[in-house]
Amino acid sequence: MDFSWSEEHQAFRKEVQAFIRANWSGGSERGDDEASRNYVKAMADNGWLTLAWPKEYGGRGASHFQQLIFMEECSINGVPNGGQGADRVGPVLMIHGTQKQKEEHLPKIARGEVSWCQGFSEPGAGSDLASLQTRAVRDGDDFVINGQKIWTSGARHADWIHVLTRTDPQAAKHRGITYFMLNMKTPGINVRPIQQMHGGAEFNETFFEDVRVPAANIIGEENRGWYIAATALDFERSGIFRMAGMIGPFNRLAEFAKQPDSAGAGRRIVDTQEHRLKLADTATEMIVARYLGYRVTWMQSKGLVPNAESSISKSFGTELQQRNARRGVSMLGLYGLLAKGEPRAPLGGEYGHLYLSTVSATIAGGTSEVNRNIIATRGLGLPRG
Repeated sequence: MDFSWSEEHQAFRKEVQAFIRANWSGGSERGDDEASRNYVKAMADNGWLTLAWPKEYGGRGASHFQQLIFMEECSINGVPNGGQGADRVGPVLMIHGTQKQKEEHLPKIARGEVSWCQGFSEPGAGSDLASLQTRAVRDGDDFVINGQKIWTSGARHADWIHVLTRTDPQAAKHRGITYFMLNMKTPGINVRPIQQMHGGAEFNETFFEDVRVPAANIIGEENRGWYIAATALDFERSGIFRMAGMIGPFNRLAEFAKQPDSAGAGRRIVDTQEHRLKLADTATEMIVARYLGYRVTWMQSKGLVPNAESSISKSFGTELQQRNARRGVSMLGLYGLLAKGEPRAPLGGEYGHLYLSTVSATIAGGTSEVNRNIIATRGLGLPRG
């Protein structure tokens, strides 16, 4: 099997790198500040935002592997990749949306005019998402939603939310769930930031109090939302960004380890066999993670639907993020736990931040335990316990 890139793919990667150098002036990878929004707009203007979408929906009709290369370079360079509208909501609407929904939402996503967040998890329904209790009750041509979502990434800055609700409480828990799209300015939606232990507040609680939404905003069929949301989760879990986002921090750690005085941190990383093995382990595992992600893309390019394969990529990638962070702070010693902005923090406090922020990696988007169940039952065909 040939794992090398073709000349065409290599040229495309250089094109992406040149675009990033020309348009990225620094900002938040989450896309929630002015510099990042300007960059997202530049992506949209050049067709990068919806690169692999069909041309009829505002994309460039690029191949799955071109999309992978683009996402990989975005993550390596720490730039926004377009968010949930481009990588999740848009593809779901192409598969399950009505013609009117496609005409209304896809062009706005392609032009970078709207941002999206995801209302799935609840305080009592995270790993067991199908136990969600947020209710949507029909009232004429509308539904009225009441309930609470949690861990809603980017909710404070999002324009729209795609949200799961229970519409038939008498049905089995995987049934009777309906998938809606809501404008975040709809009366009755309130967002409360969640302060995280690394100092940021990327997660939010989202409250719905008598929120009216037109029945026309249902994605797919009423009471069949669970099965449609599974499509969105497969898109979420299949990304190469988890591995690619580690390349920069890992390379900086490896280079830092060569320095005699660790950039003035007050100590140096002692050159030991243990530390060499930690770096070697991470480098090897990053290669494994990369090819697990490539496998998902290969399946998509063949018209196959990755399911267990996406869960394998997600679980391995997020657990590797945590291992890399632990190995880094272990190598850096107590200085490695200093926060960003601390004058004696090595690497600008990058690994202290990673150590705290990657705690959520194996939970968000489906816990490692849930993904292992998917791997066991859908991938290996094992019976349910």
